[in-house]
Amino acid sequence: MQKLLSLNNIRKSFHTKTRSVDVLGGLTFDVNEQDFVSIIGPSGCGKTTIFNIIAGLLNPDTGEITYRGERIAGLRGKVGYMMQRDLLFPWRTVLQNVMLAPELQKMPLQEARDNAMEYLNTFGLAGFENAYPKTLSGGMRQRVALIRTLISDPDILLLDEPFSALDYQTRLYLEAVLLDAVDTFKKTVILVTHDIDEAVALSKRVVVLAGKPSHVKQVYEIDINEKSPIGARSHPNFSGYFHELCAELDIQTRKS
Repeated sequence: MQKLLSLNNIRKSFHTKTRSVDVLGGLTFDVNEQDFVSIIGPSGCGKTTIFNIIAGLLNPDTGEITYRGERIAGLRGKVGYMMQRDLLFPWRTVLQNVMLAPELQKMPLQEARDNAMEYLNTFGLAGFENAYPKTLSGGMRQRVALIRTLISDPDILLLDEPFSALDYQTRLYLEAVLLDAVDTFKKTVILVTHDIDEAVALSKRVVVLAGKPSHVKQVYEIDINEKSPIGARSHPNFSGYFHELCAELDIQTRKS
C-alpha cells in the first residue's frame, strides 16, 4: 500500500499567561492511500489538535508532515473536515448548503447544481433539496454534511466524531453510508472517535494515543474483511480487537 501522509515527531504546546500545556509529545504515524484510520485515546489527549494540524489550521511546534513524499505545512485545500455538529447554514436550503463548496470554487452554476443533485440522489436525499435544515432529522442533516464534505473532492476526509450525537440505529445506517461513499469515491479517511466499537467496525487500522503529552502507544491492523458495519461487528475477529483496544485504554469490560 502506497504511503500518502506521514506525521513525524509532531509536538504541540498551548501557552497561557501562567503556564504551558504540552498536548502532543512527538506524534508519529502514517496514513496510506485509500486507508481508513481511526484515532482513539482518552479525553483531552489532543485528537482534535492533530486534525487541526493536518488541516493546516494550526502549526506544530516541531516535527514535520509529508504528503506524497514532500514536506508540507498542512493540507489546506486537500482535506474535507466533518465534525460532530453538522454546521449547516439554517438560512440555506439543503441544495444551497451542498452547493457552498462549488460556489467557493467558482464552478458554473448549472454544473454545480447538477453535481449537487447527483450527490443528493446517491445519498437518498432527492426530494429534500428545497428543505431547510430545521425540518430534517439528525441523520439526514449529517448526510447533507457528509455530501458537503465530499463534493469538493478532497484527497482526505477528516471526521471528528461525526455520528456520536446520533442514536445507535441511525449511527449504524450512516456508518454504512460512509463506507459506501469511501469505496465509491476512493477516499482516504482519518476518523477521531471515542467509540471503540465504531473504530473496529470501520477501520483498516487503529492508532491508540496515550500519555500527557500524547504519543502513539500502539497501531492495530484490523483484519476484518467486511464492507458492512453490522457484518464487521458479527465477524469472529471483532470481539478480540474490541477487548484489546479496551485494555489499551484501561477500560474495564465485563466478560459474559
